[in-house]
Amino acid sequence: MRRRVGHGLIILMTFMVPCILVANPDNTDQEIQHLLAYIAEAECRFIRNGKEYGPEAARKHIQKKYEYARKRIKTAEDFIQGVASKSSMSGKPYKIRCKDQTRLCADWLGAELKRFRQKAPTGGP
Repeated sequence: MRRRVGHGLIILMTFMVPCILVANPDNTDQEIQHLLAYIAEAECRFIRNGKEYGPEAARKHIQKKYEYARKRIKTAEDFIQGVASKSSMSGKPYKIRCKDQTRLCADWLGAELKRFRQKAPTGGP
């Protein structure tokens, strides 16, 4: 009897683990935390609704929005598009000015997410 229960648990876990991983990917929070740190460490000015902010003020604002929207954010892309790319009030896109170049914050963060994923270990042998 014990043996059957043990095999049953192994079979159940075999099917449950992939479902859990798909529903809550381990690296989503890590990616979002990386993007928040990237914002805070940037030597750039953030433009929100026509006004410029420093990197730490931008990180605090986006962190606060993320905490509010956290339940509906399932991926780092959701975070970028739903939290870190535009004003919830005006709908205007956030921009970032680094040196003499201004670009959309969504593009800037998307590029950093791609770079971060490429350098992350794959977990393989």
